[in-house]
Amino acid sequence: MEARGRTALYVCSVLFTLTDVSSEYIHVPSSIHHGIEGTSVLLSVETRFPLDDVEIQGTWSHTRPSGIRTTLVTFTKETTITDMMYRNHLLFREPNVSLLIRKVNQDDEGDYHLKLNIDFHNKIGQVKEERTVRVTVDVPVSTPVIEKNPSYAVVEDKANVTWTCSVERGTRVVFQWLRDNVALGLSDRYHFSQDNSTLLISPVRKEDKGIYHCLASNAVSQRRHSMAAELNVYYGPYNLEVNSGQGLRTGEVFTINPGELVFFDCQADSNPPNSYVWISKSRNATQVITEGPRLEVRSYRLAQAEEYLCRAFNNVTQKQNEAQFTLVVASLGTGKEKHSQDGSPVTPLAAITVCSLFVIGCMLLFFLRGTCHPKRVLMSIYNRPLTEQKRPHRSACVLTGHEDATEDFGIYEFVSIPGKMESAQASCRSLAHLESVQDMHTTIYDVIRHVPETPSHSLLE
Repeated sequence: MEARGRTALYVCSVLFTLTDVSSEYIHVPSSIHHGIEGTSVLLSVETRFPLDDVEIQGTWSHTRPSGIRTTLVTFTKETTITDMMYRNHLLFREPNVSLLIRKVNQDDEGDYHLKLNIDFHNKIGQVKEERTVRVTVDVPVSTPVIEKNPSYAVVEDKANVTWTCSVERGTRVVFQWLRDNVALGLSDRYHFSQDNSTLLISPVRKEDKGIYHCLASNAVSQRRHSMAAELNVYYGPYNLEVNSGQGLRTGEVFTINPGELVFFDCQADSNPPNSYVWISKSRNATQVITEGPRLEVRSYRLAQAEEYLCRAFNNVTQKQNEAQFTLVVASLGTGKEKHSQDGSPVTPLAAITVCSLFVIGCMLLFFLRGTCHPKRVLMSIYNRPLTEQKRPHRSACVLTGHEDATEDFGIYEFVSIPGKMESAQASCRSLAHLESVQDMHTTIYDVIRHVPETPSHSLLE
């Protein structure tokens, strides 16, 4: 039992030592090489043990993707035997047992196996090592080219589009699709081929329109962009709206001032542009007013609120959409100038009102001046009978300035007539300033100086 335990311990020690030597003295920097057609590829192997103290024997062999295996080089420290078929194509790099492949081509692809036997001439004994390096040979990618089928614009929900991306040169090409510089991923309507070289959009919709690119790359080439291609999709109309820069809008009701000329614009998202028809709805009857995206309404022609309808129609997609609104004529009191029926900024009603106010003002001024003129008041008093002049309830009024003062010299008496006292006082106060009132029920006389001789004697007598 003790002998068996010692043997097992010895075997484990040897295996540990061999593993340590393998990881310490043989190193392959890269287990895969991406070669470019026409260039050289070096299969580097580093040996980390003294070659003078050991004996080595090894081989390099090549296994193609088809499974055919060929021995390329057999070597020792002293000799190297290369297969005659590869003598000018391979170079064995001593002393680190690396292999150089000159001007690689597609036939050089595959796995390269290194088998190495090492005899250390000591307690370690012989060590056997193997390494495998994979080599790929790629052709740089040329500029990709994309095609669209069909080449013309398509109608949404009725057509499919197939995109194809291809390269003239390149191996193991990876394709990617962009729309408006955004990568496209899987969706219910996007279907890609196995290598992504083909994209099928089924069915086409509005959001598929845009600029498309194809990207192509492989292990030895950076991404290369194709020329841009546009996908034109006929769609709509969508999001139909009626707008106006005038009046007041509340929901679907537009309120405008009387006499205002208003423009309404009908817009919808559509490709190609829609054809528009404006319809008036009144008394359960409809009537086509005009065609085009703009409607002109003269509010003075509206007797009451009316309903209008804008209808947009896409001649290609054969789809249509409608927007209805109500137009009400009412004074908004904004103070803004409005368009009239003849394009003038002032309506006829406003002109008539201004003229009427002006005439009334002139008549009032004329009436007041004629009523309170001092000379006319004086003459009216002294021309009345004596009994009427001595009636009570009289008031006084003192005159101030006047344009022709010589005509106003004399003695003035203002008699208050019962029932009209308030109006008389108001008229006098508007033309003169009352300085003193001694008795509201007594006649007051005021003698004005510098009275002409003849008129003053006649009045005093």
